[in-house]
Amino acid sequence: MVRIILIRHGETTWNTEGRYQGQEDTPLSERGIRQGMACAEGLKDIHIDRAISSPLSRSYETCRMAAEKHGLVVEKDERLTEISHGLWEGIHADEIEARYPESFYLWHTHPERVQMPEGECLEDVRKRVRAAFDEYAEKYDGETVLVAAHDAVNKVIICDLFGMGIGRFWQIKQDNACINVLEYDKGIWRLVTMNSTPHLGYLISGMEQKGL
Repeated sequence: MVRIILIRHGETTWNTEGRYQGQEDTPLSERGIRQGMACAEGLKDIHIDRAISSPLSRSYETCRMAAEKHGLVVEKDERLTEISHGLWEGIHADEIEARYPESFYLWHTHPERVQMPEGECLEDVRKRVRAAFDEYAEKYDGETVLVAAHDAVNKVIICDLFGMGIGRFWQIKQDNACINVLEYDKGIWRLVTMNSTPHLGYLISGMEQKGL
């Protein structure tokens, strides 16, 4: 069996501003750093054999905080990179809606039909991320693997692995620094935990009180 602990990166300033990030390499905000620390703390007593991350710094740094508690070096996998939003990257959601009203509406109703202008579609993301997960399932039998990625990446792979179809994209929630647990055994994927965030509540509260 392979166990994958799939996490989303901590908050960035673009998350709070409502800007589309995509493959722009935006750093963690101060709160995002605290979220990453809380996620690491929440995973410190869980056995982890290896850590793999999207190369974008917001995911890599979130992963690194957890990996360090296990003496692990983070491997980078380009296939885990967030969806390319193309011309939408760096723009506020309301601006995108004004400039691309039809595509924006479709993105929130039938996301599987949208090709981002000069970017990717969800099927592009599905293909590369599924290839990564199939490889992990084959190579890391008997291991627990920490994987750090992004909102769209996590939603797409959860939809795909469990036969939901990427049209159900918006029915999956992925909060910043959330934890998902997936298992692969004898050709079958199991979803054990999704969008778990209890580690963020009391830990972030305590860190903020200490001025961390």
